[in-house]
Amino acid sequence: MNEPSNPAYRIADLPANERPRERLERLGPQALSIPELLAILLRVGVAGESAVQVGQRLLNKYKNLAGLHRAPFEDLCNQRGIGAAKAAQIKAAIELGRRMAREPAEDRTTINSPADAAALVAYDMSAQEQEILSVILLDTRNQVIDIVEIYRGSVNSSQVHVGELFKPAIRRNAAALIVVHNHPSGDPTPSPDDVAVTRSIVQAGKLLDVDVLDHMVIGQGKWVSMKERGLGFA
Repeated sequence: MNEPSNPAYRIADLPANERPRERLERLGPQALSIPELLAILLRVGVAGESAVQVGQRLLNKYKNLAGLHRAPFEDLCNQRGIGAAKAAQIKAAIELGRRMAREPAEDRTTINSPADAAALVAYDMSAQEQEILSVILLDTRNQVIDIVEIYRGSVNSSQVHVGELFKPAIRRNAAALIVVHNHPSGDPTPSPDDVAVTRSIVQAGKLLDVDVLDHMVIGQGKWVSMKERGLGFA
């Protein structure tokens, strides 16, 4: 029987020094590109494409890992060379990364700058298709107590009830909080509603003796500290 003219490419068919799994073992996962990491999950390619090339094709289609995270499961299953099993592996791996980013360390994470706050939430929030408003609760040393989602949907001054936003802080005896919300458009430029909401939150914090340290707006790969820009903070 003749061999197929276009067999599926396997990682094992690559030269040993080019195989993602062996490169990971030798150099560590940080040395691999995203397509190579995806190739380890996929294990085999398809006719005419190696597993690395399939991984690159997925990245091209969905733009980045956040796009893969947002992609409907059924849509991912229908991509050439994927199917339900591989789609589940990809979704599970990205979800593990998302949860690890949110998992509290044995020693609580300390927020020393807006960049620290953004790093804590940007991976998850930038992947959301809906607008989400959360609060990062902090103790007296600016160590993270918890991250609590408050609203899901449009965040504007008429819909946000400021009292609801402070309930988790009061229940957990938080000394301070940082408000964070995303712009699904990818542009983190604060809107007039963002400024109005921030002004109300800051005033309420003074009355409740909970220090509002910042309001962060998260976009795609970018973020804005409204405190640094003096928007809504006296």
